[in-house]
Amino acid sequence: MNAQRLLGIAGFLLAVFVLVPWGIAASGRWDFYYTLTSVALLSIGAAGVWLTFYIGRINIGQGAYALMGGYVSAVLITKAGFSFWATLPLAGLFCAVISVLIGLPILRLRGVYFAMVTLVLTEVTRLTALALPVTNGAKGITSIPLPSELSVFGLTIIPDFATMQNPKLAFYLLAATLMVLGYAALWRIVNSRLGHLCRSLQQNEELASSIGVNTAYLRVLAYAISSFFGGISGAVFVAISQSIYPSSFVVTDSINFMLYCFLGGLGYVFGPMLGTLLLYFGWDLLSVAKQYQLLIYSSAMIALMLAVPNGILSLLDRKGGQK
Repeated sequence: MNAQRLLGIAGFLLAVFVLVPWGIAASGRWDFYYTLTSVALLSIGAAGVWLTFYIGRINIGQGAYALMGGYVSAVLITKAGFSFWATLPLAGLFCAVISVLIGLPILRLRGVYFAMVTLVLTEVTRLTALALPVTNGAKGITSIPLPSELSVFGLTIIPDFATMQNPKLAFYLLAATLMVLGYAALWRIVNSRLGHLCRSLQQNEELASSIGVNTAYLRVLAYAISSFFGGISGAVFVAISQSIYPSSFVVTDSINFMLYCFLGGLGYVFGPMLGTLLLYFGWDLLSVAKQYQLLIYSSAMIALMLAVPNGILSLLDRKGGQK
């Protein structure tokens, strides 16, 4: 890793964990913590969608796994008395297992069938949550307690959120930490042997299969990792809102996860992170347009995709090419 990249990483970490909290404290705009926490968690879910694009598959169902992860965490906390910290990995693993069961038969087929299944998956999950007694149907699950203390060998690692004067900061730091770890893991996957094999699927699946690459295994593995990310983000969202309903994540959210990837750049690991930041803040800024908000937002998205079809980060490559 060269010095320029190390400086970039150090600058990013400094901005996320030091400058942002300092700026919010100085301005007194504590509501920004919720906004930035949402951006961090949505970018984690979008990172999973990006990974499925990386193997040449269109994933329009990440909202389903965010909803699944949220319900798994909520049910385990309220019904079984689990700690939030224990439910966090369990929510991701549950979503990964479900994705394997779905992916094993579907991912062997051509991409269009997978896209069609994921398109209806969010709505199927919502209807399931409405029907199951354990999810309380349309009433949802409410009054979910804040994350309790996390200790190891009697040493407190994370204090009880309920005792904190400002849990918004704690949630932001939690989401930011998960985002950094998630993208670090994604970058490592892409730059490993596994990532090179996944790239071969995107370029030519038949050729990759002919040289001995287990294409079905790689597709299912990538989809499982993607769904794990979705489950994690959903579980943290539930902890923040302290409630979950069948409508907490809908088809629109699944489509937005895709848009984050497109806008940031499908060819860049950190594209979903940038896309999430721009679209989330862009939508909020356009709220002043009132009834024209959606029209302006949609027009801007179309214009951006026409102007930079490879995503915002591709502008850096253009600039580099001009030097």
